[in-house]
Amino acid sequence: MSNPAFTITNEIWTWTSENRRGSYHFLSVPDDVGEKIEAHAAVTRLELGQPTKGGWGAVKVEATIGDTVWQTSIFPGIDENAYVLPVKASVRKTEGIVAGDKVNCKLELI
Repeated sequence: MSNPAFTITNEIWTWTSENRRGSYHFLSVPDDVGEKIEAHAAVTRLELGQPTKGGWGAVKVEATIGDTVWQTSIFPGIDENAYVLPVKASVRKTEGIVAGDKVNCKLELI
């Protein structure tokens, strides 16, 4: 059985730390997709005998933007069922994307 995969389209946005020492780029996962991811993650935890969330509720994914594929985790955002995907500098550079660009991303749960 293959892992669930989702295609999302959203804008790249930045978050800057309070001390302004660094900024991070993210792609928000739409709430409807987040609900499906959370449901799948909950079932997987139960199947593995892990009834509680670990790692701040992070979910491991394989992400694809353009021709770039990498493994990372998505993290819960502020809203319920909201997740954010960190988009590292090497991906942004390779794909020529900056904050504010709308991108298509495939997320496969791993």
